Amino acid sequence: MVDLHVHSRVSDGSFRPEELAKQAKKCGLSAFTLTDHDNIAGNDEAAAAAKREGIEFINGMELTAEYSGRKIHIVCMGFDPNHPSFQLIYQRIRSIKEGRIPEMIDFVAHKGVDISLDKVREFAQGRSIDRYAIMRYLVSLHLYDRAQPLWDNYLDPAAVALGLDVNITAEEALPRIREAGGVTSLAHFHKEIGLKGLTRKEQETAILHLHSMGLNGMERFYPNYSDDDAAFAGYMIEKYDLMPTGGTDFHGANRPDVAMGTGIEGNMAVPYEFFAGVKRRCGII
Repeated sequence: MVDLHVHSRVSDGSFRPEELAKQAKKCGLSAFTLTDHDNIAGNDEAAAAAKREGIEFINGMELTAEYSGRKIHIVCMGFDPNHPSFQLIYQRIRSIKEGRIPEMIDFVAHKGVDISLDKVREFAQGRSIDRYAIMRYLVSLHLYDRAQPLWDNYLDPAAVALGLDVNITAEEALPRIREAGGVTSLAHFHKEIGLKGLTRKEQETAILHLHSMGLNGMERFYPNYSDDDAAFAGYMIEKYDLMPTGGTDFHGANRPDVAMGTGIEGNMAVPYEFFAGVKRRCGII
């Protein structure tokens, strides 16, 4: 088994990148990909730890993109992080995620939360402070038993109020990831951050449009797909020869009902062939 959709403390997971490699080994995985939100800072640590644990690893990132008036997540894997095409979009992404942090903190403080820039700084990964540092600080306050309500009630409203609810477009990002040697897969198409609300025919049209821009595939397996969601994903992959991927979207304690590698109560088992397919597309021996 493999897991091609995993988050660390670099974004909104609770495990350090190194700990994820140990967890993957513990779960009996043959390989995993670290796909932190709009951030690649944990890939080197995860890769080194995976090598020590004797499991395979491909660098990754879950990209937030604008598409046809909605927000989608795209799992990017196997790209060269130093390639000029990747760096072009990555620097723009980071400028968005690290923008106007003091004002976002003030917005949250005005909602009655005990928060300050100094307190958030302790939760930064490296020298930069981004929205995920704010989230990690809010998690430490134990306001909720999951991380998502922190986004719904504090961070997302702050981004909207400050005009920061913007992202790079799929049209810009997909060709750049390909130029950098990477592959891309549409994450959780069935969610609000995805194609929820569209008919199956409209979803099919949208996925084909994204495919024409450079999207390689979509997630065949995801923990909370309905039977119909799973059937549609299988139909799309088979009919249009899309690259199948799959992952648990593991967040550790920030999404406690989802286990790395096996999903919700053991409802997932992503085959190694999916990982091998990603490697083939990326030209990795």
